[in-house]
Amino acid sequence: IDMRIITRRELIEIVPYSIVHIGRLEAKGEFPKRISLGVNRVGWDQEEVLNWIDARKEMRYDQRAGE
Repeated sequence: IDMRIITRRELIEIVPYSIVHIGRLEAKGEFPKRISLGVNRVGWDQEEVLNWIDARKEMRYDQRAGE
């Protein structure tokens, strides 16, 4: 298995949103859900986050086609 869980700090380096905004997107189902690792510890599946970014990239092309 080649899964990697990333920390909040690592997530912010990849996705330039505040953690509050990421929480809002998660609540709306528009961002990968965090994984509870313990009482005060969460992480995100790196592959899910990268797939989310790839989907945003694809949206650029879809939007251009509609112009």
